[in-house]
Amino acid sequence: MLLALTLLTGVTYPLIVWALGQTLFHERANGSLVVVDGHLRGSRLVGQAFDDARWFWGRPSATSPACNGALSGGSNLGPTNPALAVVVRARVAMLLSARHPATSIPVDLVTASGSGLDPHISPAAARFQVDRVAAARGLDPGRVRALVEEHVEPPSLGFLGEARVNVLELNLLLEALR
Repeated sequence: MLLALTLLTGVTYPLIVWALGQTLFHERANGSLVVVDGHLRGSRLVGQAFDDARWFWGRPSATSPACNGALSGGSNLGPTNPALAVVVRARVAMLLSARHPATSIPVDLVTASGSGLDPHISPAAARFQVDRVAAARGLDPGRVRALVEEHVEPPSLGFLGEARVNVLELNLLLEALR
């Protein structure tokens, strides 16, 4: 019985799942390595750390500012935990020092996602960064704003989740504008 279950659950089932993934979702199953600004950035499906003013910034990682999206894990800081307020205040100060307006900072730019690997930000977070990115690149803000609007992904199936923008995809498009 042990041998039969081992073959079924340890060999047959994983092979079937792998074959289905390769057939139906080939790019997502294998990931997609990309190069931005001469550096290998990883997969389009995993959040990447961008900290230069020329790039759109994704959600902060709860694990470490230096992990570049390579580690997973939430912060475990609840909304009433004073440590969370300290972290959020520091992130707000960082955004303000990058010459962002002091009003209406989107929450996803100062709070981490549950896994720390989310490759998306809200359209509001992308729009919030348009002026900084345009100024740093010497581009017309209207052109950068249009780029953001063209790449807002609707909720899955039209009703699951919220509209979102893939930060890496947006930064790849900026790289192509050079």
